Amino acid sequence: MIDVSSKFNTLRYALAKGSLYTSPQTLERVRNNEVPKGNVLEVARAAGIAAAKRTSEWIVFCHPIPLDWVDVKVDIQEDGLKVLAEVRSIWKTGVEMEALTAVTAALLNAYDMLKPLDENLKMGNIRLVKKRGGKSDFTDEFPQPLKAGVLVVSTSTFQGTREDKSGKVIQEFLQQQPVQVREYKVVPDEMETIVATLKDWVDRRGLDLIFTTGGTGLGPFDLTPEATLQVIEKEVPGIAEAIRRHGKDRTPYAMLSREVVGVRRQSLIVNLPGSSKGARESLEALFPGLLHAFPMLWGGGHDTASREKGKRASNPEQ
Repeated sequence: MIDVSSKFNTLRYALAKGSLYTSPQTLERVRNNEVPKGNVLEVARAAGIAAAKRTSEWIVFCHPIPLDWVDVKVDIQEDGLKVLAEVRSIWKTGVEMEALTAVTAALLNAYDMLKPLDENLKMGNIRLVKKRGGKSDFTDEFPQPLKAGVLVVSTSTFQGTREDKSGKVIQEFLQQQPVQVREYKVVPDEMETIVATLKDWVDRRGLDLIFTTGGTGLGPFDLTPEATLQVIEKEVPGIAEAIRRHGKDRTPYAMLSREVVGVRRQSLIVNLPGSSKGARESLEALFPGLLHAFPMLWGGGHDTASREKGKRASNPEQ
């Protein structure tokens, strides 16, 4: 199986269809409920629903998924029976296979019930019609990569007694995103230094996105959230909540983290935990949805295509 523990839940939907081709005489018996084995339409529908819920037992690499809704429709057409299956779930992976399994099981049951009546039965056109959900539904594109900075806040790392792992993890992760890291810096746990660096990166360097790592705990020198609050003009609590919720599902210690996220001008500043594992898990929780902040910051709102950048603040070093 594929490890999906790093993924986050989204609303997943799939629609599949298929057909069972038979003679007009057989269809008439189905329509009149004159098939010896019983009501073909109802049996096929029930079989499809039951099969969708047991997909992982038959498809080797499918995960057992808690399905929120399954609907199977079996309709009589001119040349046979048409099956439509819809599946919905809030989970980490798609439900395409559940929809396809539902269609296939419904068709097989109908086939079994009708084979004594028609030796020329044929199943076909089984295919996925539509699917929604997952990261691909929440991906924004940009004409040019966003300009980003990674600020490591750690006195021991600044003094050279500790290796920076989290900053490197963040940079590696961002290589997979429409983001270009323009600035990377290690600073000590000093309020004035953190504030000055963040202001410089926004006001003079014109960075779009800044990640800090470190200094978000309960220690006496953990000052990154307080420094960030001095810099930002507007807080975005939902992003910080997403970090903590995602982390809490993995370790109870995540509830002790005090990340702050906010906006200064048209720049987004995000506090991440100081551990490399916590930083990566936080980024996995935020992307790609985090990128939708920028069309909004540029005045586009939710409904404006993210491919349109909007008007940007002028910057001599841009």
